[in-house]
Amino acid sequence: MDYHFVYKDVEGTSTEWDDIQRRLGNLPPKPEIFKPPPFAPSEDPELRLKSKDWIDERTAEELEGLEDDPDIDDNRFLEEYRKRRLAEMQAAARVARFGAVLLITGSDFVREVSQAPSDVWVVVLLFKDGIPGCELLLQCLEELAARYPGTKFVKIVSTDCIPKYPDHNLPTILVYNNGAVKGTYVGLHHFGSRRCTPEAVALALCKCDPVLNDGNNTCGLSKNAVVEGESKRLIEKFVKQHEDEEDYSSD
Repeated sequence: MDYHFVYKDVEGTSTEWDDIQRRLGNLPPKPEIFKPPPFAPSEDPELRLKSKDWIDERTAEELEGLEDDPDIDDNRFLEEYRKRRLAEMQAAARVARFGAVLLITGSDFVREVSQAPSDVWVVVLLFKDGIPGCELLLQCLEELAARYPGTKFVKIVSTDCIPKYPDHNLPTILVYNNGAVKGTYVGLHHFGSRRCTPEAVALALCKCDPVLNDGNNTCGLSKNAVVEGESKRLIEKFVKQHEDEEDYSSD
C-alpha cells in the first residue's frame, strides 16, 4: 500500500526557496497570519461598579433594599452609599435639633445655655406661672421653636435663674450666643404688648443678630431672609384679621 504524507509547517512559515520565488514575483505575497480579536465579554449592567450618579438616581426605598443585598459586592458603591446616608442623617439631625421650648432649672443653665455650641443661638424665657404676659409670650416662642428648630429655646422660672428677680420685669427674654448675652428684652412692649405675635417676636429678635435658624443648613437663614419672611406673615395675618372683622360686622 502506497501512503503519501503532506507535511504542513506552522502557519505563516515558509522555506527559503519560497522566499526567493516571492522576491522574483513567481509566488503571491505571503498571507498575513490570522489573529483572532481579543476576547471582550459583554458588559452586564448589574455588575457595573456603582457611581455617584447611579446612586443619585435611586430612590430611598431602593437604597434601603440594596444595603443588605448579598449580591452587592462593590466597595465604591458602599462607600458612596455610606457618605450619602451620613449626609442625610446629619441634615435630619440639624432640622430636628431642637424644635420645642425646653424647661430647665438653675442647675441646668450653664450646660444648656452658657456651654451651648458656638453656632447655636439660645433664646431664654424668664417666666412665672400665673402671669398672663408670660403665658402669651410662651405661646409665641413655642410657635417660633417649631418654625426654627436650629435655634434653641428654653424657659426657666425667673428666680431660679436670677434670685429675687422682680415679677414686674416678667416676662423677660435673654438671647445667648457663644456663652455671652447678646440681647435682653424686659416686658412685652418690645413685641407689641398685648398684641404680641410670633412674627413680632421674630422681628425683634432678629433686629440686630441672626438669632433664628430654620435648621436646613449650617448657617441657617440670613437675618434679612428671616425679617422678610416674618414681615410677610405679619402682614398676611393682619389682612386676614381685618377681613374677618369686616365679615363679622356685615353679619
